[in-house]
Amino acid sequence: MSKKKIFKPGQKAPVSGQYRNVKTGYEVTVVKGEPLPPTPTKGQGYILADKTKHKKK
Repeated sequence: MSKKKIFKPGQKAPVSGQYRNVKTGYEVTVVKGEPLPPTPTKGQGYILADKTKHKKK
């Protein structure tokens, strides 16, 4: 099993997608380059749950 990278609140999202709080399971949508939102409790972080898919034209 591969270990997923944990992103800290305030860190800029490397890609657009759904980010899941590793403690609460709550998901947020974040656009690439935007900061991840604060977490309810100190010491929590996010993992990329689902990368945004783009349609090809």
